[in-house]
Formats: sequence, C-alpha cells, structure tokens
Amino acid sequence: MKQKYLYLLALLSGLILSLAWPMHGFPFLLLFGFVPLFFIEDYFHNNKGQINKYAIFKYLYIAFFTWNILTTWWILNSTIFGAIMAILLNSFFMAIVFFIFHLSKRTYSNPNHSIFLIVFYWIAFEYLHLDWDLSWPWLNLGNGFAMYTRWIQWYEYTGIFGGTLWILISNILFFKVLKSFLIEKRINKTVAFKLAFSILVVIVPMAFSLWIYNHQIEQGEKCEVIVSQPNIDPYSEQYTISIREAIEKNLVAVEPYISDSTVFIICPESALQENIWHNSVEDSRSVVLTRRFLEKYSHLNIIIGASTFRLFDDDEPLTRTARKFTDVDKYYEAYNTALFINQDSPVKLYHKSKLVPGPEKMPFQRLLSPLQNIAFDLGGTVGSLGLSPEREIFTSLDDRFKVPGIICYESVYGSFVSGFVLNGANLLFIITNDGWWGNTAGHRQHFSFAKLRAVETRRNIARSANTGISAIINSRGETLQSSDYWVSDVLKAELITNDKITFYVKYGDYIGRVCTFIALFSILIAFAVSKLNWKN
Repeated sequence: MKQKYLYLLALLSGLILSLAWPMHGFPFLLLFGFVPLFFIEDYFHNNKGQINKYAIFKYLYIAFFTWNILTTWWILNSTIFGAIMAILLNSFFMAIVFFIFHLSKRTYSNPNHSIFLIVFYWIAFEYLHLDWDLSWPWLNLGNGFAMYTRWIQWYEYTGIFGGTLWILISNILFFKVLKSFLIEKRINKTVAFKLAFSILVVIVPMAFSLWIYNHQIEQGEKCEVIVSQPNIDPYSEQYTISIREAIEKNLVAVEPYISDSTVFIICPESALQENIWHNSVEDSRSVVLTRRFLEKYSHLNIIIGASTFRLFDDDEPLTRTARKFTDVDKYYEAYNTALFINQDSPVKLYHKSKLVPGPEKMPFQRLLSPLQNIAFDLGGTVGSLGLSPEREIFTSLDDRFKVPGIICYESVYGSFVSGFVLNGANLLFIITNDGWWGNTAGHRQHFSFAKLRAVETRRNIARSANTGISAIINSRGETLQSSDYWVSDVLKAELITNDKITFYVKYGDYIGRVCTFIALFSILIAFAVSKLNWKN
C-alpha cells in the first residue's frame, strides 16, 4: 500500500470520529470510525517482516490528533498551554494504546481473534484515564451518544463503557465485512453472513434501548425548582462586580418565579463574588445578604457556588494542597465550593473533588512538590485546590429531597456522580461556569454529558450554568427545558424524584475493571511470547 493511502486512511479515521461527536455530530459514525485504522494495522501486520514495527505510530498519531483537535480545540479560549498539552498528550495516549494493541497482535497466531484485544486495551485505557493526575475522559467513546439517549437507555446497566464496548465490537465486525468483500470482490454467502451479523449487533442494543425507553415511568414525588442563569462574563465581569450585584443577578432576578411550592433555587458555580473563609462563613457579606433574602422566603433552600478558603492552625499538619500567604508565615487551603443555605441550619459546604488538571490541580504533585516549595519561597501560590472527603448530600427543610451540588467537571464522570446517588440523592443538581470557553462546542458538549448521567442514575437533573446551557433533564436523558447561551435566564420546573438504585450505580464501572484485568493479562502473555520468539 502506498504511503499516501496510509495517511489518507489515518485522516479519514480522525474525520469520521470527529463528525460523530456531540452536539451536532451523528454518533452512528462511531461504529465505523476505527475501520480505517484497522486497515492500517492489518497492512503493517501482514508485512511485519518487511516494515519496522514502529512505523505505524505516526499514522496512529495523525488519526487521533485529528480527532482531538477537531473536537476539543475550544480549550484554547480558556488556556493556550492547557489546550496544547491536552490535545498533544491525549492524542499520544490514544496512539500508544493502539500501538500496544498492534505489538500484541503481532505475537498472537490468529489475527482474526487477536483483533478483539483492542476492545480490552481501549476500555482499560478509558477506565484508567478516569482517575489519575492527567485525567481527561472527554473523548471516551461512550460519551459520543450523549445527544441520542434513546439509543443507549441500557447505560443504566453498563454506564458509558457499555457504549465503548458496542462501538469497538461494531468497528471490528464492519472491518471484517469490508475486508472480506475486498478479497472476494463480491457479496458471497460468507460476506452476507458477516454483514447480517454486524447489522444485528448494531440493531439489537438499539431495539433493547427503545424498549426500555418506552417502559421508563417516573413515579416519585414532585419537587419545584428554579434555576438561575445570571450570565456574568467570566473575562470582564466575574471577580469585578460587587457582592450585592452578584446576589441581585443570581437571586433577586428569580423572585418573580418563586411560589409557595418552590423548594430549591439553584445558582451556578462561582456565583458569589467574595472570598469566603470557613471560620467566618456566616459573617461573610454574601451569606448575610442571602439569609436576608431568605427572610422573605423561609421555605426555600439555595445552592450556590463560591470560592472558599480555610486557614491552617499554627500547629496543624499541612496538606499537599496547602498554600502559603505572600505576606505572613501562614498557610491556607483554597476550594471550589457549593454552598447550601436555608433558614433552619448553618451553611453547609461541598468542595469540588474532581479537579481540572492544570487550572485546579497540579499534576504529579508529589514529584513536583519541590517546585511548589520554590514558589512559596518566591511568594507564589502554585498548587491544587482542596477536596471534600465525601460526596456530600444536602437535604431540604422538609427532609423529602436529597440533592448534591455537583460542580462543573465532576459531571463528566459517571461513577463519581453515582457516588452521590449511593449516598441518598434522589435528584441531581449540577452547577457550572462554561463561559471560559466562549460560544464553542465545549460548553455544548459539557451540557450533553449531563444527559448521560440522567440515564445512568435514572435521576432528574437541574443544571445551572452561568452563561448557559442551563437545563432541566428527565431520567430518560431528555431535555425538558434549556436556556440559550450568553443570555440571562431563569428556568422553573417540577422534577420527579427516584429512590431506586440502578445496576450501574450499584456496581459502577465493572466493565472497565474487567477489561483492565484482561488487558494487563493479555499484555503479559504477549510480552512473554515475544521474549520466547526472540530467544528462538
């Protein structure tokens, strides 16, 4: 095969995967996106005695770089360095996974069977990518169906890894069909059987999903909520408007919508424009003004975002997230926090615990801690935000409704969100500020992933986004109400509770765990076989 065709196949794979991605992509293309890569791998496999085994890597990198840059370029609007690193590194990680699959496949005797190794390797990669210092699961394949939740109602059993499994197996089967057709030059019985079986693998999960969709009934209690979208420009207004103005934009604006039945007002991440210290939360002006607002509406519960800080005592051991003051020899910890405020109890706090690598979390802090110490010596504040040790649940005044304040990036992680449900949540609230990315695919993709969390947990979701998209989502992942981007808006709706625990919530990412075990075992076997072959 000429080199130019290999380059074209690599680009084609990246383009297909990109055209499938939310919000405006068509996810059916995901079932074919890896097929060009399989042809590249097959070519190198069949010519392994004539071509350097490392030569395939550049084609793999081109494919995954194309996919990454076309779908996540918008990170540039927030951070140029972060965007470059995210795109380059994530493309590299993906290429490495496929390359390891290629090396393993070379050591196994039957390529028709060993091609299925990619299923275990890729899912293991996605699973491990959820929980390390460079975690960036935005392009996990199962996320691709976020705007077509009617197709994947069975995520309540599998989570997004069920979608990844479906995508990879379909790609393998369609590759085999196309390869057989190219060899036979016609559709004979073998090709027809493979094609029929491949179509069946696509149709059966979709049919099962539609059956679940038509039988999914919401039967819980009704909870009236109001969602605030203040539309504060994060570049020109945030951190510059007054404390009172922030309260007016978030709370006073929703007053016309409040009724005696309203239970919650939900405001976005970082809505309060004040640095709130834990030892004086109740004395902060933002909380005082909020409580003054609640004097008129004593039945309300408010969830609202803020930046909070905790001062270390002089004899208290420092955590890895401790930061040093620039002017005194004292330390503090910073948090991205959701505050829960009502008239009958002290303010409750939940701190964001899935942090964005770079802006909120210093990767590999143990290794880079000397840099943090140098920064302290120079008067800087390099480091990570503090975390909450538990998935905190807030309970309404009447004890009927239990909700979390899921903050921004946390909503991308299915198993993490499930932890709130296991702790008793019967509704899900998401607060976020997506204005940093501008009116790009970034905020739309982030919104779409919330629909997956609704299906996985079978919980109604209220989402408050500073600049949009704010939304009300039902337990089937359908958007009942949504706001436009970059406008001030208020949504009011009745959510329906659910106390049942789905299979996925109960068992988590079991598909990821199983595939990781099989992948590691397969790699060990491949390594042992290659060593034996080398000695022989």
